[in-house]
Amino acid sequence: MRLTKFSDYALRVLILAASKGGTNVTIEEAAAVYGISAPHLKKVIRTLTHEGFLEAQRGRSGGFRLAMPAETINLGSVIRTTEPDFALVECFRADNQCLITHSCRLPRIFDRAITAMLDVFDGYSLADIVINSTEFQVPESEPHKN
Repeated sequence: MRLTKFSDYALRVLILAASKGGTNVTIEEAAAVYGISAPHLKKVIRTLTHEGFLEAQRGRSGGFRLAMPAETINLGSVIRTTEPDFALVECFRADNQCLITHSCRLPRIFDRAITAMLDVFDGYSLADIVINSTEFQVPESEPHKN
């Protein structure tokens, strides 16, 4: 099982925002910290803002910060919000063409595995994974990656 880059970036953005203790973080700062392109992060931040995890402020002193305490941001909720689907196998997709779907026992196992994974994430909040802001190191001359 693998989460999308979008979910990975969302968790990273939330960790960075939590480490700043209410201080605004700019998209450029986040891009530099993680070596990720600013346009990719802008999409992530827009989604996290729309879903209420972040609040954004425009303008000269703008940026983003947590919209609620880190203790109340459940990692399972973040993952459910940022993942487009959990269709790990063809039979979970709307365009399923598998000829044995009607009798296959594998979907139940995959469903249990997904549920177990989400149950683990449900047991943690952003506060459980936040790190000190001094732990972030900005690479000096590395170009941004996607």
